[in-house]
Amino acid sequence: MSVEKKHSIWAKIILCLTAIFFYLPIVYIIFFSFNESRSLTHFGGFSLRWYEKLFSDNTMMESIVYTIVIAVLATIISTIVGTLAAIGLSRSRRVLRNVVEQVNNLPIMNPEIVTAIGLLMFFSALGLHKGFTTLLLAHVMFCTPYVILSVSPKLRSLDPNLADAALDLGATPMQALIRVIVPQIMPGIVSGALIAFTMSFDDFIISYFVTGNGVNNISILVYTMSKRINPSINALSTLVIALITVVLLIVNLLPMIKEKRRKKV
Repeated sequence: MSVEKKHSIWAKIILCLTAIFFYLPIVYIIFFSFNESRSLTHFGGFSLRWYEKLFSDNTMMESIVYTIVIAVLATIISTIVGTLAAIGLSRSRRVLRNVVEQVNNLPIMNPEIVTAIGLLMFFSALGLHKGFTTLLLAHVMFCTPYVILSVSPKLRSLDPNLADAALDLGATPMQALIRVIVPQIMPGIVSGALIAFTMSFDDFIISYFVTGNGVNNISILVYTMSKRINPSINALSTLVIALITVVLLIVNLLPMIKEKRRKKV
């Protein structure tokens, strides 16, 4: 057997072991979410018992609603703000653009615990009561840099004369932005929105410090439930996995469907 074939075999083995390491816990959670008994190690038979308990628990349902609402609002706001900021930076001077980009990287590189404490002190100084508003503001704050980071490369690869050409042809600045620039950078906007939604949906540390008044997201709820054995966590986790899988399928399949329709036309 040649050296190249040996390396290929070992590479495949390592790839398989890595995949098992990452996905086996997910399969384990899904499997035991249908367990009849409370045991997390012994399967006592197929049952939807824990899903029924999940949907009948008002606290769990409220946390799911809060998580989805906060994630959607934070994604919309941070995507709009981040996209406009990235477009504005692309038209700014090089020195200003470099400074702002470095500042934009701080929330991404900064440890979440430091950001959480900073936001807690900031909201306390402003006299804001911890709750829905502070949680939403915090999520918008740490999601926006990811949108800017995702949109900026698309703007750098964009022809800088496109907007000027649209203006010369009679388009207003708003029309040039919506009909010319935004469609060209749409992949970056979608990527930034997906990252923002994911970051907001699964955040725990920052959310734990800035929330209050009974406003809890899924991550905080799971943390409180992990102190005692509650198989409903498996059912909740399975639903989250299913939701993320559906979103990923839609995002990946829609461009393929549109491309096939264009080829037919």
